[in-house]
Amino acid sequence: MPSSKRPIRKIACVGEVMIELIASADGTARLGVAGDTFNTAVYLARGLRGTGARVSYVTALGQDPYSGRILSAIESHGIGTEAIERRADMMPGLYAIDTDEHGERSFSYWRSASAARTLFSEPCTVPLARLDEFDLVLLSGISMAILPPEVRAAILDWAERFSAAGGTLAYDSNHRPRLWEDADTARAVNAAMWARADIALPSVDDEMALYGDADADAVVARLKGYGVSRGALKRGAEGPLDLASGATPEGLPQVERVIDSTAAGDSFNAGFLAAVAKGRSDLEAAHDGHCLAAKVICHRGAIIPEEA
Repeated sequence: MPSSKRPIRKIACVGEVMIELIASADGTARLGVAGDTFNTAVYLARGLRGTGARVSYVTALGQDPYSGRILSAIESHGIGTEAIERRADMMPGLYAIDTDEHGERSFSYWRSASAARTLFSEPCTVPLARLDEFDLVLLSGISMAILPPEVRAAILDWAERFSAAGGTLAYDSNHRPRLWEDADTARAVNAAMWARADIALPSVDDEMALYGDADADAVVARLKGYGVSRGALKRGAEGPLDLASGATPEGLPQVERVIDSTAAGDSFNAGFLAAVAKGRSDLEAAHDGHCLAAKVICHRGAIIPEEA
C-alpha cells in the first residue's frame, strides 16, 4: 500500500443486498441473501477475522420482514450495520438463479422498487459523507447502476476527495447491461470510476462486452489510459493478471468441474482486498483472490459454508 494511504482498518462495501431464490431441479427453491458487494463483504469479514480490521455494509433497506431478514443475515456474518439506511414503505429487491449443467448461471430480477436505489438520496440518515469514516471503500458497477444520475455524480466528486485524503477506493465494473439506461451511460460512468479507483478489479469478459475490446491486452491498455495502475484483471481459469506488473501469479489451483460460478468475481475481490489489508503484495493478493474464487465455484450459491 502506498505510504500516502491510511492503513486499512475500517472497510465499507457499498451496494444492494437482495433476497435470493436458488432454483432446484425438483421445482423447489431455497431462500437466501446475496448481492455482489455483500458477497464480497462476507468473504472479507471471514478473511480478516482476528486481524482487528472491521467490515461494514452500506445500503438502504425497508422496514418489512424481508429487510429484517437481510439485516439479521448481515449481522450473522459479523459485518457492521451502522451505516444501513432504513426506509419506510420500501422493500429489498429479489432475484432468482438458475444454473445449467456447466455451472453457468442465469438470473431473473425483481428490483425496480428496491430500497437500495434510494441510498444517499435526501432525506437520509446515512449521507455520502459517512463513507469518509472508512479506510477502504468498495463500489461496483451494480452499486452505481441502480442509483440515480445525481447520486452517481456526487459519488464521483466524493471519490476524488476520498482518495486524495488517504482513503483507498476499490472498484469492480461487474457489468449488468439491464441495470443501465444505455450502454453509453454505462461506459461513461465506468470510465470515470476507473479513473478514480486506487484498486481496479475488472473482469475481462465484462470489459470486453461493454467497451468492445478485442482481448485482454486491449482491456489493460484502455484501463491504463484512464490512469489505472493497480489491481487485477480477472480472467477466469486463465488466472488473474496483475495490472501493475503484467504478471500472473504462479501455483494457481485448477478446478476440474465448476458447480456454480455465482460470486466467483465477488469472492476474488474479497481474497484480494483481504490480502492487501494484511500488507501482502498485489501479486500475492491476486493469488489469494483466485484461490478463494476457485473454492467458491465448487459449491452452490453465492455464500458457501465456512467449513466447506
